Amino acid sequence: MFLQKLKEITTFIFDVDGVLTDGSVQVTDNGQSLRTFNIKDGYAMQLAVKKGYNLCIISGGDGIAMVKRFFNLGITDVFLGSGDKVPIFKQYLSDKKITAGEVLYMGDDIPDLNVMKLVGLATCPADAVEEIKAVSTFISPYPGGKTAVRDIIEKVMKVQGKWYDEHPNAADSSK
Repeated sequence: MFLQKLKEITTFIFDVDGVLTDGSVQVTDNGQSLRTFNIKDGYAMQLAVKKGYNLCIISGGDGIAMVKRFFNLGITDVFLGSGDKVPIFKQYLSDKKITAGEVLYMGDDIPDLNVMKLVGLATCPADAVEEIKAVSTFISPYPGGKTAVRDIIEKVMKVQGKWYDEHPNAADSSK
């Protein structure tokens, strides 16, 4: 059943803090929030975009640096400062003309719960809260910010025969 669900995925949606980062936020004296992203997650994300998958970010966090990071990876569907993620998710499905069954969502905490109940494949990092683990079909062995995103993208793309890149560019994931 899990492998069949992987075959049906056309769209990845990720939370940021606790999924693409370890959940830590450093705050500078002027109030700017700083996050650390994993380059291996970045490689998988940009490759998925190149191979035609929809990639979307829905996060309660905000910041120009995040927008720039995702844009440089080819991700243009970025929704930051999102309190209630469900309306954004539903509008995204409508805009892209996709079904919830095609969507893999990775979240880690309570604000992700309602969206995760709606998607075809709910996933989470190893260090997600218990309520998120309870609704997840797949729990990565890796914690947030430590290649949990790479792990699930790679699994989907390998099952679908799309993982290999004939012309990899090391600069693609470090933008």
